[in-house]
This record gives sequence, structure tokens and C-alpha cells, in this order.
Amino acid sequence: MNLTKQPPRRPTNLSMAGIVGLARMTDKARAYNNETIGQYLYGEDSTLDRRILSFLGLTAVTFAQVTDDGPYAGNSWSIKDDTKLEQWVAERSNKSLDEITAFNQSELDRVPTDDWQVQLLKERIDKYAPNRTNIKTVLQSIELDDWGGWEVDLQVCPPRSPYNRDVAGLFGLARMADKARASRCQKNGDYKYGESSSFDQYLLELIDIEADQFQQAAVANPNDIELAEWVLSYTNINKLALPLYNQQAKSFGLQAHLESDPGKPYFAHFHRENFDKRREIVSSGDTTIQNWLDLMDYDDQKSFGIIDLARRPPRSPYNQDLGGIVYLARLVDKGRAFNSQTLGEYWYGRNSGNDLQLLRFLNIPVDEFTEQLQKLSTDQEVLEWVMKQATINEEKIAEFNKKFQMVNFEQMLSNYGPKEKRRELFARDTVKLFGLDPEAVNIKIFFDLMVLSDQKIFQFP
Repeated sequence: MNLTKQPPRRPTNLSMAGIVGLARMTDKARAYNNETIGQYLYGEDSTLDRRILSFLGLTAVTFAQVTDDGPYAGNSWSIKDDTKLEQWVAERSNKSLDEITAFNQSELDRVPTDDWQVQLLKERIDKYAPNRTNIKTVLQSIELDDWGGWEVDLQVCPPRSPYNRDVAGLFGLARMADKARASRCQKNGDYKYGESSSFDQYLLELIDIEADQFQQAAVANPNDIELAEWVLSYTNINKLALPLYNQQAKSFGLQAHLESDPGKPYFAHFHRENFDKRREIVSSGDTTIQNWLDLMDYDDQKSFGIIDLARRPPRSPYNQDLGGIVYLARLVDKGRAFNSQTLGEYWYGRNSGNDLQLLRFLNIPVDEFTEQLQKLSTDQEVLEWVMKQATINEEKIAEFNKKFQMVNFEQMLSNYGPKEKRRELFARDTVKLFGLDPEAVNIKIFFDLMVLSDQKIFQFP
């Protein structure tokens, strides 16, 4: 959960164990663990969280641990598995339905009691709902503040990847939500929404929802999970068939024009002949682009001059295209993504031991390398600058490449101290996500783990 991109679930959301604020606190705990909490407060720093934790008899540290990936109290809890988490909360707190009902009511009825809360509520009403007279409680105030963050500006950044499945598990819905919000505030730039977009028409038909109806829902539900709940409540779509729907989306618009269904107006533009023409215009000679979704991703990044690692992985750590130096191409990709705030799940610079190791070899400080990537637009320019800074030759490069690639996975983990526990947990938990035993895994080189992780992250159904 990245709360720099969207708000947590509403404080009035009762979807987890029927407890006010628990879903919201869960989102914040996950963001806290991932260091993507943004302006939100978690645990003891949040008045609402303190009240919830006190009611449940939990500490903020315990709850953050149990919402994170990896083992806790003898069990493995998936960071996305709300069902298991609410079961754990119910068993741990042992609260009756009457106790939960009473707690919920007290929170729903709570009104600002100090001058700061009163002033905050007034400012939020003035800013977001000047004509509303029925907003009086603390939770309504919080929700109003969250709701105020629904605007999306597609003039400064592209919508999310069509492969993003954060809304209801369907390709394209998160992207369509971004376009719907941008269109509402007239900040959609060159992007089209609803009936003006062939892919949107296809998606809206699939979920059987009108464009205006979806747009209003996207504005009223800036949190992906709550928007997904709304979509699934208004459609008869079969959740078990999501992989099939996503496969259909990947083949969308690839039939010959002569085979188009005249009853499907969106196929007037989306067909094989048009795809081939458009691919040649946007990405001449790039045969890795196989469908319209790939082409949207490529076009988004090209239009804004960015590398988006939420859309595709950085280049392989084994890549030696830049001066024969392993990992340098990957470092460039991550650095450019860092500069455009599109790192996705990747770590860069001081947060990455591998980045630091290469930069130490090149004798280049992290900040200086990052700054130069904003000035140097091509790989060749970066390589020329790097070779001027680094006192290295082919022999030193070959020696470094051999040493860097041959880092033993188990030896690397055994050398981690307490301050580097996070990296150790990442490595072991990544292996677990692949269904492998970290004690018996056949990955001996950390580069192999990076490649495997890249494949797993971008493995679409």
C-alpha cells in the first residue's frame, strides 16, 4: 500500500472484523512497513489508531509486524490477505459483537473536543464541502480530507499501467480510474476517457457499468480497495474468471480489421493493422511490444521521458552494455526511475547495497550520480561521464565483474548485522514467495535472485 499515491481506506470502513478504522489502520501499517506512508500517521502518532489499538489490546509494533510479509508468531501472513488478518485480530482481541458495536458507535459519534480539531474540521469543510452542514464528527472530517485528494493530473505524469491490477484484479481498471479522475478535473492532457477511449469502452462493457457512473465512483473512492469493492458490488463479473479476462485484455484488438464485430464500435480503431502501424510510429523496430497494453506502457514512458519500474523491471544485473560493467545499466534504470518517482517496488542508492557497491567501485557518490542522470539523457552520455570519474581499466572491470557476480547468497545473508536485517528478510521472503525453501534454495548467486524477483513481479496471468 503506497499512501503517497492514494489515501488509506475510510475510517468508517467496516470490512475488516466489523471494526471501525481497522481497515484504515491496516493500510497505514502496511505503508509504514514499506516506508510509503507519506503524510499519514500510524500507531501512537494517530489518535484514531491509539483508540483502536487500546480497544483491541494490541501495540502498534505488534500490529505492524503481523501486517508485514514473513513469519510472525509461528504463522505466515500475506500482506494482502485481509481475511487471515481479521481472523488473527478477532482471536487475539476476543471482543464480543456487543463490545464491537459499542466501540463503533462511540467512534462514529465522536465530535471534535479541542480547539485544534474544531479548527481542522472547519478548514476541511471550507476547502472541500463549503455548502455542507451535516459534517460534524471526527471521522467525517478525516474522510473529507481523504476525499479531497482524488484529483489526478495526467498533464504531469501518465496514468497507471494497463497491466496494473490494483482495482478488482482486472487489467486496465486502475488506469481507467486515473483517467476518469483526471477527466473530471480537466487535467487529462492527451488521454481520453470513457466513450472516447476504445479500451475504456471494452472495459466498461465487460464490467457492465456506464462511464459517468464509473467516473463518479472513482472520484468518491480514491482508495483502490474501496473502488474495487464498489465495482464488484455493481457487476456480475466472476472473480474466479479474472485470469481469463486478463488474458482476453492482452489479446484485445489484435484481430484483423475484416474480422471486427460491427456491434463493437471500439474495434473500429483497435485491430491488428492499426496496431502494427501504431507500433512502428511509437517504437520502430521494437519487437518486444506484442499487444496494445505493451504499446500503451511504452508510449506512456516515451511521452513523459521516464522509466517506470512499476511497469517493467530494470535491465538485468548481468547486463554489460555500458562499458562492459555488470549492473551499471540496471543502476541507470533505477536512478532514472528514482528521479521521476517511478521506482515501484525497487530500492535505489543508499537503500540498495548493490547500488552502493558499484558506485564505490566507480568512486562516484550517490547524489552526484543521481544528479547527473537528470542532465545526461542517453546511456552513451552516462558511460562517457562515468569513465571520466572512475579510474578503472578493462582489467579492473573484469576483476570487479567476477567478484560482484559471485556473491554467495547464503554467505551474504550470514554477514548481515542487525541494522541490515531488512535486506536479509527481503531476500529470504522473496525466495518464499517463489514457493522455495530459503534453507535449501538452489540460488547461490544474488544476481540470480534479482532476475527471479524481476520475473515474479512482472509475471502476469
